[in-house]
Amino acid sequence: MLRFENITKSFGANTAVQSASFVVDKPMMIGVIGRSGAGKSTLLRILNQLTDATSGEITFDGTAVTGLRGAEKRRWQSQCAMIFQQFNLVPRMDVVSNVLHGTLNRRSTLSTMFNLYPDEDIHRAINILERLGIAEHAPKRAEALSGGQQQRVAIARALMQDPQIILADEPIASLDPMNAQVVMQSLRDIYEQDGRMVIANLHTLDTARRYCDRVIGMRGGKIVFDGTPDQLTTGVARDIYGADDSFSEATTSTEIETSEPGKKLLADVVAQ
Repeated sequence: MLRFENITKSFGANTAVQSASFVVDKPMMIGVIGRSGAGKSTLLRILNQLTDATSGEITFDGTAVTGLRGAEKRRWQSQCAMIFQQFNLVPRMDVVSNVLHGTLNRRSTLSTMFNLYPDEDIHRAINILERLGIAEHAPKRAEALSGGQQQRVAIARALMQDPQIILADEPIASLDPMNAQVVMQSLRDIYEQDGRMVIANLHTLDTARRYCDRVIGMRGGKIVFDGTPDQLTTGVARDIYGADDSFSEATTSTEIETSEPGKKLLADVVAQ
C-alpha cells in the first residue's frame, strides 16, 4: 500500500504541491495529468526522494518514506525507480552498460570504478533488452539510438533495479506518436506481466485513458481529480486544465489551446 498524507512542497513563496493525499492499495498503472507547472513532476520527485517534502508523510507498506537518509534512502530509491523525459543515459557508453547502471546502488565502489559486472547481471540486462525489443542494440553507443529506443534503454535500466514501483516523468513528451505508443505499451506490460506499480506523468487525456487504470489530475499543486479513465469528462478536463469558455462539448478541433502559451490538450475529451 502506498499512502500520501497531506504532502506539501514549497519553494520559498511558491507552493508546487499542496496537501496532496491519496492511497494506492494494490499495484496498478496510474497516470498523473495536468498542465506544466501543475506539480506533477514534483509529486514524483518527492516519492522518489529526489526532493524533500516541506510537510506531510508518504508511507509504503507501512514504512515511512519521507525523511529517509543515507543507505536507507538509497535502498528506497532502488525500489522506486525513476524514468526521465530526457532519458538520463550516458551517451557515449554502450547500451548494455547503461542498463547495468541500474545495479549501482548494490555494487562496491571498486567494481563501479572499473566497470566490473557479474556475468549474471550482464545476462539479465540482455534479457531485459530482449524483452523490450532492443537486444540487438546492446553493443551500440546509447547516442546512436533513436529517442524511443533510448527511452526503452532507460526503462531497462529501471528494471535492472528490480523495483516495486516505476515512476515515469513525462516519458513520451519528446517522442513521436509511434515511439510514444511503444514506450507506453512497454510500461503497461511491466504492470500487467510483473505486477509492478507504474506511475506516469502525462500531458494528454488520450494517453491516460488508453493505458492507465487510474488517473490523478493536478492543477496549481492540488489534486483536483482522482478516478477512473471513464470518469474523465469534458467538465473534469476543464477543471484540470483550466481551459477557457472555448473548451466546450461543441469543440471539434484535434487540439485545444489552453490559457498556458504553447500547451495543447488533445481534444478527445469531446467524445464524452
